[in-house]
Amino acid sequence: MRHSLIGIAVATAALAVAGVAAHQPAAKNAAIDAAVAAPTRSPANTARDQYRHPAETLAFFGVKPGDTVVEIWPGGGWYTEILAPLTRGKGTLYAAVPNNGSKGVDALKAKQPALYGPIRVVSFPAAQGQAKVPDGTADVVLTFRNVHNWRMGYQRDGEDYSAEAFKQMYAMLKKGGTLGIEDHRLPENASAERETSSGYIKVSTVRRLAEAAGFQFVGASEVNANKADTADWPNGVWTLPPTYALKDQDRAKYAAIGESDRMTLKFRKP
Repeated sequence: MRHSLIGIAVATAALAVAGVAAHQPAAKNAAIDAAVAAPTRSPANTARDQYRHPAETLAFFGVKPGDTVVEIWPGGGWYTEILAPLTRGKGTLYAAVPNNGSKGVDALKAKQPALYGPIRVVSFPAAQGQAKVPDGTADVVLTFRNVHNWRMGYQRDGEDYSAEAFKQMYAMLKKGGTLGIEDHRLPENASAERETSSGYIKVSTVRRLAEAAGFQFVGASEVNANKADTADWPNGVWTLPPTYALKDQDRAKYAAIGESDRMTLKFRKP
């Protein structure tokens, strides 16, 4: 009986340690650090590293230079400026863009074709016949501040297509592949209706969507947390920088708060 109790205690302690470890930022990575420091990044983008912590975020997700990486909805190309030099000559980078394309990626490819030209542009969510990431080929799928867009029906006339988006991300990953998600975090005790209007989304909602698609939750990092963000602003998350939806109204106040409080979640395709 005594040996059984000792075994239970050891197992419990091991689980506790594993749980703590899963919630810690990953160690520094030289290849990622070099990509973050790449001189090809725009000064306006590097100025936002203080809020977005790209080196720590990508290290937490375990991105490697030789990976096939998919960036879902790269927008203006903020992370693309880091992922392109990181994977150049070693891995493959897909830019999975909405049906109306991505002016940010197009501009990067036109400006510096040697660096950004190899990026493979596909559609997401991909309809029948559209170019897409081939099933079972990606090592890592990353999306930054986009799950709330799918939940709000952005690009789909208000239709929530987040479940469909997660199914397509699951399909494109290899077995054992990683899904990395960062998004504006809505407190768990907030009204569910706020997910369709504020730009914030609950961690529990993201986990539910991911796990329903077949993903296993690996862990979370607080590297992009911001305790000063109360997530209850008059114009939603867009009240804060970099959007400043209220323009000059209380601008200094919102600048002092900084960018939003964000979840950083890691999932695995079993």
